[in-house]
Amino acid sequence: MLSQKKFIVSHAPFWHDGSRICERNHQIMLAALPALIAGFCYYGPKAIGVAALAVSCAMLWELLFNWVAKRPESVGDGNAALIGMLFAMLMPATTPWWAVVTGTFIAVIIGKQIYGGIGANPFSPPAVAVAIMMLSWDRMFDFDEMLLNYELGFPMIYPLTALKNFGVDAVSDFSLCGLLMGRQIGGIGSTFGLGLIIGGAYLIIRGFIRWEISVSFLAGVFITALLFNFSDPVKYGGPLFHLFTGYTLIGAFFLATDDSSSPVNFIPMLLYGALGGVMTVVIRNIGVYVDGVIFTLLIINLVNPLLDKIRPKALGK
Repeated sequence: MLSQKKFIVSHAPFWHDGSRICERNHQIMLAALPALIAGFCYYGPKAIGVAALAVSCAMLWELLFNWVAKRPESVGDGNAALIGMLFAMLMPATTPWWAVVTGTFIAVIIGKQIYGGIGANPFSPPAVAVAIMMLSWDRMFDFDEMLLNYELGFPMIYPLTALKNFGVDAVSDFSLCGLLMGRQIGGIGSTFGLGLIIGGAYLIIRGFIRWEISVSFLAGVFITALLFNFSDPVKYGGPLFHLFTGYTLIGAFFLATDDSSSPVNFIPMLLYGALGGVMTVVIRNIGVYVDGVIFTLLIINLVNPLLDKIRPKALGK
């Protein structure tokens, strides 16, 4: 008797490499830890409290939404915890508790769940939360005022504010090495540039984010800042200054690379990142806000569907 084998045909995907959503989220949190721990060292228990409250509130909001909407619990995939962690990294260490609760609600419910949950959000959830809070409570992101009572052993003025108000001479006390090592005030986890670069490189090497977006974003910042600096070296800072200050590095490696709101094709990824880098410097130099990364992210998230329609021309007919 002949042995027969049955072939079972099912819908796509037909092959799975074993990777899981929770693994990606956990790896991104691991990559962000060096920058976050540096923030804890600089700002102390207050920063730890903001981060702990942000992560726990984000997970709680996701649990409550799933319960109200009668959806399966998804808090175990780590995405809500990641959103809370990134949100905390963008905030000052003296953020009041009610602002953390409100911000995580905006990020998880409005930025993510209202669109259908993970994979369906068109905008980066932490960027949505920070943008709304910037428009509602702009003084909360005045780091000079929020961190006034800290004595950290380096210039207690937000570098981008000093540059915008007083020109290049006002930031002469900031060395590029100092900026890279986090010797500047800002968000809890957004100032330690070396840690963010190491974390981003780790994610790129492991394949959790695409290098095209991060590299083109940083290249856009560098080239645009260089052109502005050539036009007026007294008024506009140099390219390395813009790379190592504000939200540039955390935006390039941890926010712009969000899977749901970024392109998947090669050329669109390059255009997406480059556009973000250019707009960041333009907003900083001639816009109202001292740091344009957050609003830039929302704009490139908005044009992402249009960019992703760009395809190489097919061979043949």
